[in-house]
Amino acid sequence: MGCSNPFFVLNVFQVENIRIEEITEVSQKNVELVNSLLAQLTSSAPDFTESALLQLVESASSRLFFIYYNNDVAGMLTLGTYYSPTGPKTWVEDVVVDQRFRGCSLGRRLMEFAISEAGKVSGNVLMLTSKPARIAANALYRSVGFQPKETNVYRMSFED
Repeated sequence: MGCSNPFFVLNVFQVENIRIEEITEVSQKNVELVNSLLAQLTSSAPDFTESALLQLVESASSRLFFIYYNNDVAGMLTLGTYYSPTGPKTWVEDVVVDQRFRGCSLGRRLMEFAISEAGKVSGNVLMLTSKPARIAANALYRSVGFQPKETNVYRMSFED
């Protein structure tokens, strides 16, 4: 694949036939793409709607990115940033590479991009969670510099 000399243009990162682009347009096509990728990430994902996409792209604290390979959407991730008394924090969420493109180092490209974006905020801490059963994903996160944190993650869900 020989990808070198990355360059950044506005909200786009591009290397040869791979590009990462922030999604700012609300369209039925983008909703369908997110739903297709979410179905590969988890069986419990709620149906993602145009309204949900609008909330995401209008939020000052959330950014959705697609990774393209030869102009096909090959994956996505979301970055969420907030500020707290202990400093700024960015979370990587909903990382998924389409099964058709797995093994092409696109997950690594997404994570390197996330690290680069988070690093633009001085003093920032980049966080993510991953199920232990996701062996390849956990190996990737360690290989790009993430370290497991000794903590408990708790969850409370509020249903409509």
